[in-house]
Amino acid sequence: MLYLYLISQTVNNNYDTYDSAVVCAASIEDAAKMHPKVINWNGSKTKSWCESDEVIVECIGVAEAEIQEGSVICSSYNAG
Repeated sequence: MLYLYLISQTVNNNYDTYDSAVVCAASIEDAAKMHPKVINWNGSKTKSWCESDEVIVECIGVAEAEIQEGSVICSSYNAG
């Protein structure tokens, strides 16, 4: 079963950063390893996000069957 998670961070809060996203993942651990934009992200800090152990994760629901694991449903980007 896949779930929808709200992922957020407060480490990088300048311009050109993401503060949150809704993602589809199998577990809290998998959701924490996701990036709001970067595909195949290795979990390390970027200028636009934070390290995976700094991600705040909250389960917000069960994903519909047609939503693929690893999908970013929406994200919040602070453009500068």
